Amino acid sequence: MLNFARRYGTLIGFVLILVLFSARLPDTFMTARNWLNITQQLSMLMVVAAGMTIVMVMGDFDLSVGSMASLSGIVAALLFTLGYPIWLALGLALLVGLAGGLFNGVLVALTGILPFVATLATLTMFSGAAFVVSGGKTISGRAIPEAFGNFARDGVALGPVTLPNLTILAAVVVLVVFVLLEQTTFGRRLYAIGGNIEAAHLSGVKVRRLKLIAYALTGFAAALGGLMYASRVASANPTQGSGLMLNAIAAVFLGMTMSEQGEPRILATVIGVLIIGVLDNGLTQMSVDSYVRQILVGAIIVLAVAASSISKSSRR
Repeated sequence: MLNFARRYGTLIGFVLILVLFSARLPDTFMTARNWLNITQQLSMLMVVAAGMTIVMVMGDFDLSVGSMASLSGIVAALLFTLGYPIWLALGLALLVGLAGGLFNGVLVALTGILPFVATLATLTMFSGAAFVVSGGKTISGRAIPEAFGNFARDGVALGPVTLPNLTILAAVVVLVVFVLLEQTTFGRRLYAIGGNIEAAHLSGVKVRRLKLIAYALTGFAAALGGLMYASRVASANPTQGSGLMLNAIAAVFLGMTMSEQGEPRILATVIGVLIIGVLDNGLTQMSVDSYVRQILVGAIIVLAVAASSISKSSRR
């Protein structure tokens, strides 16, 4: 019974949240319109959390994803103002994310700096770069191509509903990460590193190379999430991705509580993202103050980490 509670407690809690909000908001919460809105709002976090899952599989994490999301949006917006075609501006912004993630990987894998220290430093660096590039201002208005903003507003019609493009893109990213982590040798080796890095090294796993690739992918995902956010609001500013890092880590930890081995799993991360998003959506509809919602998200992180630690300790 105790093992059942450890493994399924988070999922049961999610169901109880759904029941609570359904009872308190019977006319709005469980509607198709509200759930399409939830998935669209969560699409950016879903992509960033998917990237975070990749590095957390190895037992690492990346504190710089929020500032990288901001920087990528700023870079794309600046290139728009300079007359670059949309595809080239977006491609270069994604390359910035890839390069930033690779830089994190170099710091962690090649110099031996602890992930917390390395990515805390690059968080500050990427955030400063976003302010320098933008001049500390929001880039919006005519500088943003109409087609870029329309992408977030448009979707694919499925019968009576229209599935937002951002939701579809997030689902594709989740699918790619699922295949990468669960169906490939690359993913199995990342889990081996997370399980026992010394044993993985002795068995022939190229630990440094894999860490470089994993951090690069996480940076790429952060940049993509930042571009999705910029598209949704049709603007870019140097702080707009600041909340993504905390929520992404919280989502992965929530997912870890549902894993039998206490490991990050991408499908469990999806549930973690949904818990955070549904909680925020329901509390917003109930007119709960935004600061109270922040307190609750922080409490969720503490509970998730505590549950994950207790679960791991019980298996030793």
